[in-house]
Amino acid sequence: MAPQRAVQLSLKKPTYAVCVVGVETYVDVHSDVPKGAETFGVSGSPGVEVFVIYDPARVTVPTGKTRWPLDANVDVTVSVDAASKDLHDLKVKVSYFGRQEAGALGHSVLYLTAVDVSLDVDTGRTGKVKRNHDDKKTWRWGPEGYGAVLLVNCDRDSVVSAGPDLTNSQLATLDDLQDMSPMVLSCDGPDSLFDTHKLVLDVPFSDSRRVGVFCARGGTSLEDYKQVLGPQRLSYEVERQPGERKISFFVEGLAFPDVDFLGLVSLSVSLVDTGTLPEVPLFTDTVAFRVAPWIMTPNTQLPLELYACSVVDSHGSNKKFLEDMSDLALKANCKLIICPQIENRNDRWIQDEMEFGYTEAPHKAFPVVFDSPRNRGLKHFPYKRVLAQQVQAPVELYSDWLSVGHVDEFLSFVPTSDQKGFRLLLASPIACLKLFQQKKEEGYGEAAQFDGLRHRVNRSINEMLADSRLRRDSLYTQKCIDWNREVLKRELGLTERDIVDIPQLFFLKGSHAEAFFPDMVNMVVLGKHLGIPKPFGPIVDGRCCLEEKVRSLLEPLGLRCTFIDDYLSYHELLGEIHCGTNVRRQPFSFKWWNMVP
Repeated sequence: MAPQRAVQLSLKKPTYAVCVVGVETYVDVHSDVPKGAETFGVSGSPGVEVFVIYDPARVTVPTGKTRWPLDANVDVTVSVDAASKDLHDLKVKVSYFGRQEAGALGHSVLYLTAVDVSLDVDTGRTGKVKRNHDDKKTWRWGPEGYGAVLLVNCDRDSVVSAGPDLTNSQLATLDDLQDMSPMVLSCDGPDSLFDTHKLVLDVPFSDSRRVGVFCARGGTSLEDYKQVLGPQRLSYEVERQPGERKISFFVEGLAFPDVDFLGLVSLSVSLVDTGTLPEVPLFTDTVAFRVAPWIMTPNTQLPLELYACSVVDSHGSNKKFLEDMSDLALKANCKLIICPQIENRNDRWIQDEMEFGYTEAPHKAFPVVFDSPRNRGLKHFPYKRVLAQQVQAPVELYSDWLSVGHVDEFLSFVPTSDQKGFRLLLASPIACLKLFQQKKEEGYGEAAQFDGLRHRVNRSINEMLADSRLRRDSLYTQKCIDWNREVLKRELGLTERDIVDIPQLFFLKGSHAEAFFPDMVNMVVLGKHLGIPKPFGPIVDGRCCLEEKVRSLLEPLGLRCTFIDDYLSYHELLGEIHCGTNVRRQPFSFKWWNMVP
């Protein structure tokens, strides 16, 4: 370890200095030397370890290592491994000798007071703080990496809080400490030393708006915990009590990583000599944190809670839809949570309002919801039930060709149990036209789309295939989907074997496309159970040929298809099941800090 500072010796009077446990102090044996001196010897009292630093290529080691040449290539450092009990209770003596074997030409004496100062966090990512003398200023990824993790304190542990916990400079409940990362300051040494020295905790200005620090003084009262660092306070003079050897702190994140913030923040403690003007920092210890990112859970993760809205408006009630969702949730072994009308204000599009995810540190994880800037009827729901943040930039897809313009109108992901672990589902007009052509050739040309829907005119397979406008519109939308297909293959490393084409037709209204029948890729995925919009396709041998085609594509993958009627309550309003539901899912078992970017 590199020396932290130099101490100059004097032949005329003793020198007094403070050293930090585990940190080498450079002792200048060259600054005040007796005339005629050519060698020196150095010794330390018990508790002091003396090191003579030299270049073996230039310096010959003396016999017995007792008298070293006063050479520019020879230096001395000392270190201690425990704090002093009293002031100046450790001693280093340097004796100078001439060419002859006579006695010493002079002596210098250094009295040391050892203080134990160390700022420690959970660098080992075990959930507990351990003393660490290694490099705490850096943060390393991977299973062999190190460095502490910080959670953004974006939940609300107290019902009386007006906003997220991170907006409060005073604890509202002791439960909030569980969302923070522990930090321990070791500060052992003679009490009288701190009459002329102080400990100062600092946060860089660039990090101050992204991290908050609370000092803990034990006890169960909220007043025992006060914020000492944050956006309005860059430094804190530690209030050490007599005999106090350890002081606990709790650290919270205030901002998620984003395009302007890589996620790294640091905190430092300095031992400052107040007996000089200006005051001199004798030692600084720095720790680094990485703020945990927001992680969005994909369809491949198992569901925990399924969300949907209860609505009654001019389009009717979605009561039957909610009953079907309840049955599906029961099959998938997850809980259905219905957002009541008084909270959703007849806004049924809960998928558009928020996105579920989570944040995680070694000591805790909790769900975090991304709240969209949509701010319609559901705008207050994320704040009442869960809280929000920013996310990284997504893969950019082309969806302007759609009336609503959401990517879930032409794609979805489903989990599989094979090595790949998932499939990409893409809406495919070509696949639908091929299926209808096949059924026509099999003699089912008069089988009708929308059969069973009283409020929609039936369209036979023969009529749909003969409709040049429907074919032209569908082929146009196929080109738009194919453009996205190539982007997804390139960005996600997919092959054609990873993609499943789901039959679907579109028609153009003006210059934008809408689904001709309920859009089957706009499904809700609950583990192996899929809630798919019922397409009301042509009936062949007593069964919907579109449903049968989708079953043949997905059920061999271990998936279970449930087709749900959402025609009046969602499809006619330009949305489907996925648009009208949301799912909170299990976090990944893999810890994000173990990845290697």
